[in-house]
Amino acid sequence: MQINNEIREKEVRVVSGDGEQLGVMSSKDAVALAESKGLDLVNIAPTAKPPVCKIMDYGKYKFELQKREKMNRKNQKVINIKEVQLSPSIDTNDFNTKCNHAKRFLKSGDKVKVCVRFRGRELTHSEIGEALLKRFAESCQEEGSIERPAKLEGRNMTMFLAPVTQ
Repeated sequence: MQINNEIREKEVRVVSGDGEQLGVMSSKDAVALAESKGLDLVNIAPTAKPPVCKIMDYGKYKFELQKREKMNRKNQKVINIKEVQLSPSIDTNDFNTKCNHAKRFLKSGDKVKVCVRFRGRELTHSEIGEALLKRFAESCQEEGSIERPAKLEGRNMTMFLAPVTQ
C-alpha cells in the first residue's frame, strides 16, 4: 500500500475516515489535508481512475489487520490425514487393531487414508482388496463416512474416510 508521499499520481479521489467523499484533488493537497488532521493518506484503490485514497491512521489500520489475521489463524482447524495400511491377506485381529486405530484418528477429527498394498500376484485379485476396504468402512461407520471410494492406483487401492460431523 502506498502511504502519504509514496503516492505518485497527480490527482486522487479522497475519502475521509468516516466514509465521506471529499472529492478529487491533487495528491499534495490530499497529503497536506491528512497531515493537518494528524492522520495518513492511504491509497486503497490504485487501479481506479482517479485512484481512491482514504484518510486514516495507518498504524492503527495495520494493527487491526494483523489482529484479524491472528484471530483467523487461531480459529481455523488443521485437518491431518492419517494413513492405515492393509494387505489383502490380513488376519482378523490385525484388521480389528487397524480399525481401532482408524476410529481413534476419526474421533480426534483427522481424515484417514486406508491403503491396501498388493504384492506380486495379489494384484490379479483386486476384488479381495475392494471387499476388504468395504468391510473396513462398515466397521468404522459410526465414527467416519467414505469421502472418496476405493480406487486402484498402481499396486495400491486407496479409500479416504472423513470424520462424521456432530
